[in-house]
Amino acid sequence: MRSDWSELPDEVRDAVEDRTGPIDKVQPASAGIHADIASTVSSPQGKTFVKAARKLPDQDGPEVRSLRREATITPYMSELAPRLLWKVEVGGWLALGFDHVNGRHADYAPGSPDLAVLAKMVNQLQNMACPDAVEMRVERRWKTLADDVTAIAGNALLHTDLNPANILLTPDGRTYVVDWGFTSRGAPWIEMGQIIPWLIRAGHSPAEAEDWAGQFTSWTTADPAAIDMYARVSAERWRRHNAVNPTSREPGYLKVARQWADYRRRR
Repeated sequence: MRSDWSELPDEVRDAVEDRTGPIDKVQPASAGIHADIASTVSSPQGKTFVKAARKLPDQDGPEVRSLRREATITPYMSELAPRLLWKVEVGGWLALGFDHVNGRHADYAPGSPDLAVLAKMVNQLQNMACPDAVEMRVERRWKTLADDVTAIAGNALLHTDLNPANILLTPDGRTYVVDWGFTSRGAPWIEMGQIIPWLIRAGHSPAEAEDWAGQFTSWTTADPAAIDMYARVSAERWRRHNAVNPTSREPGYLKVARQWADYRRRR
């Protein structure tokens, strides 16, 4: 659950204001879960998007680790990501400041023109070399869910969380991708495997979602058995997540993951 800006220790807020100027307005983000604080702050110097997470008493928690990865990787993603302005580590918190992007979230609904924008951005991402700074490997994240996950291994650059809230479209036609904390390397078709459930959630049938993915060579040349396995373990991942988080605000993810897995099973 997100924390309120007022819950930040004074020394953290002071450190942030040393970089932003005196803050006169705080607007919490409407989406995202991988930080304790995610807000646009306004000062006479302008707007800054701030993400922050508190450390555990003697180690980094998952939110802090995610922000550390994001701070490491974002500078390599200047073509797509908002610029990282500063990093503050004080008072048991880690905070990052980014350029504020005045944009709307993408619309993945059937017929949306944003689907073409998404496809263009995914093509761009798939044609980029994976920086050495990307150390997380997809197969390690999924190895507890299947006996053999070697089919998803690889060295392609993968964002892995291209949900509509992480795609920002600006009035001047630019596309930005945010939340790079789970960027990984793996088989290139995994990116589409991660997007398909979001398309289903937005109103596409599983067949329609896979038709959209079919415009990418990495998808059409992937082993169908590997995709079957991936759909199956995706559903299992969300089943386990919901089992240990019964009050999760993400129950719809399990439903769409099962829809896709059932579709693959019936093919």
